[in-house]
Amino acid sequence: MSRPPLPPFTFETAAQKVRLAEDGWNSRDPAKVALAYTPDSRWRNRTEFLQGRAAIEEFLTRKWHRELDYRLIKELWAFRDNRIAVRFAYEWHDDSGQWFRSYGNENWEFDEAGLMRLRIASINDHPIRETGRKYFWPAGRRPDDHASLSELGL
Repeated sequence: MSRPPLPPFTFETAAQKVRLAEDGWNSRDPAKVALAYTPDSRWRNRTEFLQGRAAIEEFLTRKWHRELDYRLIKELWAFRDNRIAVRFAYEWHDDSGQWFRSYGNENWEFDEAGLMRLRIASINDHPIRETGRKYFWPAGRRPDDHASLSELGL
């Protein structure tokens, strides 16, 4: 199975890979998202360590049951060969209605077929008021004309 764009990345293909990852996560479909990773992919997400698609799918299922009305923006930070670094921010609320903006960085490593074999994520949650939200598009893909993280000052 191949998942273009493939490494080695150029600026254009790295940016495309980042947007495709953002689109996948904004789908909030754990099974679909898990297919972007190698069968034995390794993750560090905050303090959790995962390995394999089944663990990734289970993690994402838990995540999106807890993080309601999830909206994510990713931005390319750096790239080289088969590696990409991104920064991101996402908004969500818990079941009590408290809103958060979660900020973080990810380091990604891809195999030759374009599947992610390593994901290292560092994330911090910041409580916000509902009036402080910046992401208002309907559930799913962020519209092409929506502001980027840099344009939003995030």
